[in-house]
Amino acid sequence: MATTKKAWSTREKLDRENSVTRARLLRAARSVFERRGYARTTVADITAAAEVSRATFYVYFASKEDVFAVLAAEVRDGFLNAQELTGLDAGDPHAVARATVSAYLDAYVEHLAFITVLQHQAITDPDMYALWEAIHSHPRRRTVRYIEQATAAGLAAPVAPPEVVATASGGMIAAFAPAVANDPADRDEIVSHLVTMYLGLLGITPEAPSIA
Repeated sequence: MATTKKAWSTREKLDRENSVTRARLLRAARSVFERRGYARTTVADITAAAEVSRATFYVYFASKEDVFAVLAAEVRDGFLNAQELTGLDAGDPHAVARATVSAYLDAYVEHLAFITVLQHQAITDPDMYALWEAIHSHPRRRTVRYIEQATAAGLAAPVAPPEVVATASGGMIAAFAPAVANDPADRDEIVSHLVTMYLGLLGITPEAPSIA
């Protein structure tokens, strides 16, 4: 009997996680958070935007904090997925730099509005700071591993420790993301500059521009 109850509970949990209603609540919550900020958003705001009852909200989430944490985890996963690049020659640092910088910038632009809310709240809220740290620490660690591997293979000679280079490169992309969000037409030029600066931090000479 206990086994049957556990199986039912697991199925019920999976049904909730894959629910269309849950997805609608998440979309609505993100929209409200981005528009009103974290502190001013209420469960009532979220349910109104999703056009569901408060009782329905509590079927899927325990609180405003809970739904915000789920959204933050989705953003974290978005950044990690941006680094899951296939078909690249790991021995070509120029190709790796172009692909990773482009993907990371695009992910940052996509999630910029939510990140802005999270950063603002993280200033005074330790829990929000922990969420923000989780979002950017995972990609940073991956970058550190790549720099270490490229250095060991003789492909890079970083100008500073890998952790410093990874932090600096991530910071550069974050700094330029608002400009791309404001004017997407500038994206390719900004990517080109970011790649050049990233390669410089890695101690790699940028590729010479092609001559038409």
